[in-house]
Amino acid sequence: MTDPKEDTFASLFDKETAASPPPARKKRGVRVGDRLDAIVVHVGKDSVFVELDGKQQAFFDAVDLRDDEGNINVKEGERIAGHVVEVDDEKGVVRLGRSLGRPGSSAAIEQAKASGVPVEGKVTGVNKGGLEVDLGGGARAFCPMSQADKGFMEDPKVLIGQSLQFIVTDVKDGGKNVVVSRRAYLQREASEAAHRVMGDIVPGAILKGTVTGVRDFGAFVDLGGIEGLIPRSEISHDRSAQVSSALNAGDTVEVQVREVKDVEPTRQGGQTKKITLSLKALMADPWAELDLVEGRVVSGTVTRSADFGFFVRLAPAVEGLLHVSEVGKKDKLGEGEAVSVVVKKIDRETKKISLVLAPEGAAVGAQVATTVQVKVGAVVNGTVERIETYGVFVQIDGTKGRAGRGLVPSAELGVPRGTDLRKSFPEGTKVTAKVLETGDGRLRLSVKGAKDAEERADYEEARSKTNVPASLGTFADLLKKKR
Repeated sequence: MTDPKEDTFASLFDKETAASPPPARKKRGVRVGDRLDAIVVHVGKDSVFVELDGKQQAFFDAVDLRDDEGNINVKEGERIAGHVVEVDDEKGVVRLGRSLGRPGSSAAIEQAKASGVPVEGKVTGVNKGGLEVDLGGGARAFCPMSQADKGFMEDPKVLIGQSLQFIVTDVKDGGKNVVVSRRAYLQREASEAAHRVMGDIVPGAILKGTVTGVRDFGAFVDLGGIEGLIPRSEISHDRSAQVSSALNAGDTVEVQVREVKDVEPTRQGGQTKKITLSLKALMADPWAELDLVEGRVVSGTVTRSADFGFFVRLAPAVEGLLHVSEVGKKDKLGEGEAVSVVVKKIDRETKKISLVLAPEGAAVGAQVATTVQVKVGAVVNGTVERIETYGVFVQIDGTKGRAGRGLVPSAELGVPRGTDLRKSFPEGTKVTAKVLETGDGRLRLSVKGAKDAEERADYEEARSKTNVPASLGTFADLLKKKR
């Protein structure tokens, strides 16, 4: 019994044609050099069979479709393109290929130029102008240096001895003067590869690619002839992660397609699609099991600063914002510095965390209030932190951040109008003030009110020690008599 894997080309072709007789000769003929699209119907050991128009059969030699590792890189149902390299009208056999092979004669070279079919040539030498190429049968060609590769070649001598594919661009003197281009062939292959893979590049698709370039703003990835970009924000859940620390040119990566947009090409023959990719989408979300609650003291590390505050890493790839209004002038924070903070607010939907500095002595894991517990009318002590034309800001002793910072308006400072507040209340001045109003960001204090409260307390104490009539006039009159 014959092993199916060992079937000859003839037997396989007979089976395919018996199942679907080729009517191609009746419909239209194909000529050597024609470029055709085909659908793979069977992948054999030595040959790959295709259908040209749903009925007409053809085949590729398997060697034409093997990759660098020797594997046939097509599968049944896949659409591929090839050139007609041989036609046997009597048997109805059409052989396709990626190129004509080594043409070996001026007639074949002329045919390759006319049809645009690639030819195979062996690089035998390099001179100042380009590559010397042997096309077989004594035929030779010249490939200009600018056409030796897709871009600039540092050392073209590495190509010597290699058999490569070229496009014939010019034939003169009856085939004695032949010019070929490897660059044209590579560009065509890249364009065809891009066309093939574009059908798989849709939002949500997970693909493999190779990193071709790394920039501050992201990394470029070759998806098989077409390039996409992983923006920096899609490299990692960690917003402070640098692209260059995560990826290097040549890395193989698995990415998810986030967006595909039509764009105007930036150069002739350039891409007409802008493809946005993501590494982050395929990583575990660090927020999924994040154990943080509002009011809890946690330790973190300052990762970066901005005009509006400091970003603090609380867990791998999780950061919170310590707003600049929550940081006093004495609190000097730098990148890499450890800091104890309290989770003021956490929004899991938008993945944002607001922080305040932890009270002195508060243990990590403890629950503390993120608002200052003071009542209207209470007298508190504090330190002047900032001076404005309309008053001074005072940080209440034992507190940190905006919740414990209150404004003493100029009218409540107990000094004449026009007083230079920077001289009377320089930063760092210790003051006693009365609480006039409370609320997040609305704490108002009065130095004048505290003095009045102290004087009334002194009077009440003195009055309690003597037999003073219940009514002695107004409070102001009593103060005058005391003085």
